[in-house]
Amino acid sequence: MQSLHLELTAGVDEAGRGPLAGPVVAAAVILDPSRPIDGLNDSKQLSAKRRDRLFDLIIERAAAYCIAEASVEEIDRLNILQATMLAMQRAIAGLSVTPQLVLIDGNRSPLLPMRSEAIVKGDARVTSIGAASILAKVHRDRLCAKLHETFPLYGFAVHKGYGTADHLAALVQHGACPEHRRTFSPVRAALARAAAHA
Repeated sequence: MQSLHLELTAGVDEAGRGPLAGPVVAAAVILDPSRPIDGLNDSKQLSAKRRDRLFDLIIERAAAYCIAEASVEEIDRLNILQATMLAMQRAIAGLSVTPQLVLIDGNRSPLLPMRSEAIVKGDARVTSIGAASILAKVHRDRLCAKLHETFPLYGFAVHKGYGTADHLAALVQHGACPEHRRTFSPVRAALARAAAHA
């Protein structure tokens, strides 16, 4: 009888590339086939309540997971793409088990010491990427709730840092807080408008 060798595979996804504030978050997950989790899917397709429940299940049942960030300072210094790649590298490096293959949501893969493959819409096609998308999204949403407590004028708990009309209006009215990405053009434009009215 031939033994079947299963490659140890990690799924990776990010949350927070588009927002105007806060870190970009990446998660890496190696699922345990003996402890399946029903309902893993792209985090954006799930309700917040369902994401929270799955977050706990993934933490409990995954063979390994890691959630990592790249800070606002790193985003502004490197650019959002490179900061995202850095967060992904950190998440993969932080796994307690080293994967042989890394599957990444999207069309780009960071430089890694193991084989990797970028999969467009991978969060809806590969369960480990779906799990990573849930960890990254829930973690970042919770960070935004904490940001809201520290900087309540901007509404981070509601818009999660995205450039909504209310967020942009708050930027013009109050200026930027330390968690705003100053290299993002809507932030620069809002700050310029605020300076013009000063």
